[in-house]
Order: sequence, then C-alpha cells, then structure tokens
Amino acid sequence: MAKIQAVRGMNDILPEQTPVWQFVESRVRKVLAQYGYQEIRMPIVEQTDLFKRSIGEVTDIVEKEMYTFDDRNGDSLTLRPEGTAGCVRAAEEHGLLFNQTRRLWYTGPMFRHERPQKGRYRQFHQIGVECFGMSGPDIDAELLFLTERLWRELGLAEHTRLEINSIGSSESRKVYRSALVDYLGQFTAELDADSQRRLETNPLRILDSKDPSTRKILEGAPSLEHYLDDESRDHFERLKALLDAAGVQYTVNPALVRGLDYYGKTVFEWITDSLGAQGTVCAGGRYDGLVEQLGGKPTVAVGFAMGLERLILLLETLGLVPDYVNSNAEVYVTAMGDGAVAAALVLAEKLRAALPDRVIVSHCGGGSFKSQMKKADRSGAKYAVILGENEVANGTAGLKPLRADVPQTEVAQDELAAALAKVLSD
Repeated sequence: MAKIQAVRGMNDILPEQTPVWQFVESRVRKVLAQYGYQEIRMPIVEQTDLFKRSIGEVTDIVEKEMYTFDDRNGDSLTLRPEGTAGCVRAAEEHGLLFNQTRRLWYTGPMFRHERPQKGRYRQFHQIGVECFGMSGPDIDAELLFLTERLWRELGLAEHTRLEINSIGSSESRKVYRSALVDYLGQFTAELDADSQRRLETNPLRILDSKDPSTRKILEGAPSLEHYLDDESRDHFERLKALLDAAGVQYTVNPALVRGLDYYGKTVFEWITDSLGAQGTVCAGGRYDGLVEQLGGKPTVAVGFAMGLERLILLLETLGLVPDYVNSNAEVYVTAMGDGAVAAALVLAEKLRAALPDRVIVSHCGGGSFKSQMKKADRSGAKYAVILGENEVANGTAGLKPLRADVPQTEVAQDELAAALAKVLSD
C-alpha cells in the first residue's frame, strides 16, 4: 500500500525544530506578560458567516482561500483563516467587553488555501493580540512599543522597520474609493490582472500592488491622506507624536492598506528586507466597527498578528537562534552493566529533583560503553554521568565533560548535584 503523506502545505514540525518554536513562543509570552495581556484560546472551526461578515465577502481570503465545508447537520463551517474574528466572537459571547477594557492574546494554527511557498503555508501559525475598549492612539502606540521590545528580545531590532498609515473612517474611504476608481478606470487595460479584478471589488488593495506597470500608474493616483476625516487625521497625528516621544522609528507609507474589510484609522506593518518578497513579519491596525458588525455593542478595538513560520525563518536566515536552543539535553546519565541500571535511574531522579531547571536525560536500552557515549554526545549534553557497578558499590559517579577537552572526574553521588550546578552555570 502507498504511504499516506501530509496534506500539501500543512507541515510537520519535527522534534529537532520544536526547540526554536518554544524559544520564540517563550519570548513572546514573556513580553506579553510584561504588558499585562491575558491569553484566550478559541476553536479552530467557526461558523462560515463569522468570516464573511468580518473579513468581507469580496476579499481574496473569503473568495478563494478559506477551507469551508458542511458538517453532518448541514451547517457551513470554516477552518479559521485568521484569529481576530474568532476572538471578537468569543469575547462578545462571554461578556468580556461590556463596559470593560481588555488586552487579549492567542496563538495557534490558521488555514488558507494558498500556493505554498517558503514562509507561507496552508496551515500556518500566528500569535495575535487584540485590545478592546480603548479609543485613543495611546493603545495603538503601546502595541508598537510592545512589538519593538519583542524584536529587541529576539535580536531583530536592526533587521525590522515600521511602516504606518491611516486609512480613515469608512465614510472617508468611500469618498476616496470613488476618486481612486475614477482615476484607475482610465488605465484599466494597463493594470495587472489582479488589479483589474480588484478595481470592481476592493480597489484600495491595488495600492499594495507589486506589479511594476501598476506601480507606475499609481504614481499619479489621488492620495488617501487628502481624504481623511478630521478625527482620523487627529488620531494619526497624536499617534506619531507618541512614537516620536518614545524614540520609535517609523515611516509613513500612504500606500499601506490592510486586506481585510474591518480595518479603519491606524494600520501598520513591521517589515524586514532579509526574506525577499515575504517581508512582512507583523501587521495590524484599528477595527473600531467590527464588534458592532458582529452583533455586539459598539466597541473600539485594535490588534495585530505575526506569523510564527516567517518569524522563525527570519531568525534562522540571520543566524540569530541561540546555540543552547538546539540542545535537548544538558546532562546524560549512563548505566554500564545490568547492576547499574536501577541505580542510574534513581540517581537521575535525584538530580532532577535537585536541579529542576536542568534537562537530564537517562540512557535506556542498554548497550556498550562506546555506544552509550555516542548517544550522550549526539544528545547535545554538556556532561555525561557515568555509573557502573563499581561506582554503585563506592557511592560515586564519573562526571565526563563532552564539550571540552577536560579529564573525567569521580564525584560522590551525594555531591553530584552541587557539582553539576556549578559547572553548568559557568
């Protein structure tokens, strides 16, 4: 029988890869905790209407990319293509938003039927942050401070840059949309195929086109900045003042729009030049009307999402994954001879109790001294603890450095934990 393989674009994350994921996730958790954000966990599957009503029925995601199916009850369900809509649904359903402010975050897999490529998959993982009930630009600024702090934690501060824009209110965008369509309509035949389609459905997305001929046409297009309502313009000016006060560097990009219908006012992207075309590592903005759009009371909101695959690819491309992340073990306990097996397992348990923050692996499965030492070396451990029948009888253990040309020493078993604590901290 033929082997069954993973679905195209839905990748396994192997044991050798998970330490990097855990490293990034732990840094993100640390930064979010510093700012007082609370984790929320939502289902992977939601009602299809949730995404049609929030993302927009004429967006690429809803039209072409969602994994949608009917369940046995005939209900239309969809694997979530993004997290914001589900977070809004959950927060509203459980009464988290009424007369309250909330700082929430989540992580998990998302699903889009796109052409798989490096850094972009059909099952991909995001960390999302959503803030509710705060209308001023101060919370927008906090999200940008938070992400900048995360880049510093990961060593990416010199490899990312911030672009911001304001896309105004829905009313001002309607006026601008009409002016943009009137202008681009003069050049319909010269636009790329995607832009021709978007001219009828989502013309603001044309501003983000990478096609050279379309970019040339856009040079003469009306600017969204000139159509902003007073409230959006004031909000954006105050946001820039807050970023300036904190020394956060940014560029105003008038062509920056987000691909989802629910965005308004502030939008932003953190971009890197180290991944080619896949340059956006974090993006978000305000979506003040989405809660009401999904049936809740009017609630202002702002958030962002970052793709973990792309973030990890960036760290690996730049060689910024710390060496210790790729090591699964720090101490490897061997047992030489049948009479030492039980004693070695017990000794390893004592070491774990005394050194709870250290990774201690016990050799299992027998084998010669040579084969056990090969496995100890492959484990990545810094030290091997060698326990044979003579050591069991004497109450000692051999302590062998695996990453330095230093002789093995004999240590009393009741002093071994202290000795390991000292050498592992050096």
